[in-house]
Amino acid sequence: MTDPHTPDSPHTSDAPDASRAPDAPVTPLALADLPEVVGRYLRAHDARDTEAALATLAPGASITDEGRTHTGATGVRAWLERAGGAYTYTTTPVRAEREGRDRCTVVQHLEGDFPGGTVDLRFRFALDEHGLIRDLVIAP
Repeated sequence: MTDPHTPDSPHTSDAPDASRAPDAPVTPLALADLPEVVGRYLRAHDARDTEAALATLAPGASITDEGRTHTGATGVRAWLERAGGAYTYTTTPVRAEREGRDRCTVVQHLEGDFPGGTVDLRFRFALDEHGLIRDLVIAP
C-alpha cells in the first residue's frame, strides 16, 4: 500500500483493472496450492524484500495499487520501496481463487497504522507463458 498523495513518476499511470479474464471460470484454490511464484512474491512483499519481489516479475511487468499502475523494473522498484515504508502493517491470507490457467486472486487481511486500520485487499495475479508475474492488481 502506498500513500495516495505520492507525486507522479514517469513510470506511473492511472489505469483500469485489466487483470480479470472475462471468460475464465473462477474456482476456489487452497492457499497451499498457489502457484509457486505467487507464494514467493507474497513472502517477499510481506518481508519488504524488493529484490526477491522483483525476481518474481516478468520483464515489463506492471503492478497497480491504489489505482496507479507502475510498470517495468524501475517503476515497480520505486513502488515497492515506497510501499514498504509508507505504513506498518501485518497481512494474513484469507482465501484464494484460480481464474483460468494463468490467473489467481489472493485475498489478504491487513491491519496496521494506515487510515482505517484494517482492510481486505485482493491481489490479482496474471502470469506470463514462463510462469512469472506479468500483472498484479491490488484493490479492495
